[in-house]
Amino acid sequence: MVTTAAGSLATADEWTDSDDDLEAGPLTDGFHLVIDALKLNDVETIYNVPGIPITDLGRYMQAEGLRVLSFRHEQHAGYAAAIAGFLTKKPGICMTVSAPGFLNGLTALAHATTNCFPMILISGSSEREVVDLQQGDYEEMDQLAIAKPLCKAAYRVLHAEDIGIGIARAIRAAVSGRPGGVYLDLPAALLGQTMDAAAGANSLVKVIDAAPAQLPAPEAVARALGLLKNAKNPLIILGKGAAYAQADDAIRDLVEKSGIPYLPMSMAKGLLPDTHPLSAGPARSLALKGSDVVVMIGARLNWLLSHGKGKTWGDKAKKFIQIDIEPREMDSNVEIAAPLVGDIGSCVQALLNGMGEDWAQPPTEWTEAIFTKKQTNVERMAPKLQNNNVPMDYHGALGVLRTIINERPDAILVNEGANTLDFARSVIDMHKPRKRLDVGTWGVMGVGMGQAIGAAVETGLPVLAIEGDSAFGFCGMEVETICRYDLPICVVVFNNNGIYKGTDINPTGSADAATTVFVKDARYDKMMEAFGGVGVHATTPDDLKRAVNEAMHSGKPTLINAVIDEEAGTESGRIGNLNPQSIIAKK
Repeated sequence: MVTTAAGSLATADEWTDSDDDLEAGPLTDGFHLVIDALKLNDVETIYNVPGIPITDLGRYMQAEGLRVLSFRHEQHAGYAAAIAGFLTKKPGICMTVSAPGFLNGLTALAHATTNCFPMILISGSSEREVVDLQQGDYEEMDQLAIAKPLCKAAYRVLHAEDIGIGIARAIRAAVSGRPGGVYLDLPAALLGQTMDAAAGANSLVKVIDAAPAQLPAPEAVARALGLLKNAKNPLIILGKGAAYAQADDAIRDLVEKSGIPYLPMSMAKGLLPDTHPLSAGPARSLALKGSDVVVMIGARLNWLLSHGKGKTWGDKAKKFIQIDIEPREMDSNVEIAAPLVGDIGSCVQALLNGMGEDWAQPPTEWTEAIFTKKQTNVERMAPKLQNNNVPMDYHGALGVLRTIINERPDAILVNEGANTLDFARSVIDMHKPRKRLDVGTWGVMGVGMGQAIGAAVETGLPVLAIEGDSAFGFCGMEVETICRYDLPICVVVFNNNGIYKGTDINPTGSADAATTVFVKDARYDKMMEAFGGVGVHATTPDDLKRAVNEAMHSGKPTLINAVIDEEAGTESGRIGNLNPQSIIAKK
């Protein structure tokens, strides 16, 4: 008896008339070796778009007990896999067809690598002998060569007996050291290759200790502690790497034992509650400018922190302590006085162990100055968040959603847009780790629906996705995917008729709309209704509150079209300074 590609059994006579083959044992094939290798390594979920040459692979995966979710576009399947990696510390798996499907998934793979999310993009591909001679095969493309510069590692498997080792290498590369994206190229002919089933089983590899602890050097720990002891105005900055590390208890202990104010970057919000007494979020400007020693935990001094210099940081001299598993990250923008190279959990624990019982907390002048500034800013913001303006502005709408998240601290918040992202990041408090998911380092628009689906699938928790109307346009068709799998996702589209604002005018007087303007008064809620979900048109804060509460309670796929004043937005949110201005046009 032998196993066919479809997993059914056939007699040896049906397979071949060869006397030698009649004596052979059961066979397996590339399809099932891929599935068995993934299952051996505890992969449970695949995010994909089916098509040639991986259609049957998806069918067999589902038949073998893997959960296979099919999307409308590969990019969003990739974003779901990337955020799955962030949430679980295991590589999320995205599977695509060849060439154009691979290219669609590649955007998400590069996004995962930039943000240090473990992800594996598996793509079917054309045969090497045809690709290398450029003979014009169906969707012919040298995918491995294209992927290599945009991911952490890339591998191609040509022989069935190498599938196990290829998948093992991809998993280890994705999660070890600094996590990132990995590409795995599977030519179509590989999937149909057969081999002895027992030999195939023996070729599979169970990855052991894929991301081992990397301890910091004792002298590096002592150097960092020496800087902190002499600091007058210390500050801790928590990045999404700190959230990914899941060293939540140790990070909380470090903050509270040291007494140092902390500033969470966007996806690190909730590592400690935003309402914690040492949170410096509402006093961000003062904290950055007034600090003298800054501890970076899983955060990078890239554009999101003005590269560690300039007016954002003020005139006070800074010394930086940076915790990162990648030594090349040190000194990338400014001098790092005390680099701590190792995994975040080990480094934070080493600092805690070195503090002893008599650690002196920062001068009260510093902590009280931050507390006072924070309280002033919170009080100044409060009336804005309670307004009942119609049409709604960003603050009034977000004030409602802030209360809803406060009442549901386990819910996951997905957020993207320009103004919608920037205002929500500062308005909505998070209370638990890894509950806020957004656009990441590149500021990619269109991650929303993929991340919402990945988060709902991986956690089983309700998801609230707050979308700008422009950002939603990149991924909106995935509401059909949300409805098809009946996921507990509530999407709120802040609709102000355009990008930034809906009020721009074509300067030529042409009938063409201005470049930033959408169809006026569009009804995004009708899209969700079209696929069997719940659609709501909300024009007031009360409408919005009622609709979101009902959606979060019911768990039904819901889209709320929240009408925002088209005058309310600002150019490029809060990063308009990155948009070059034309001197000639001004003249």
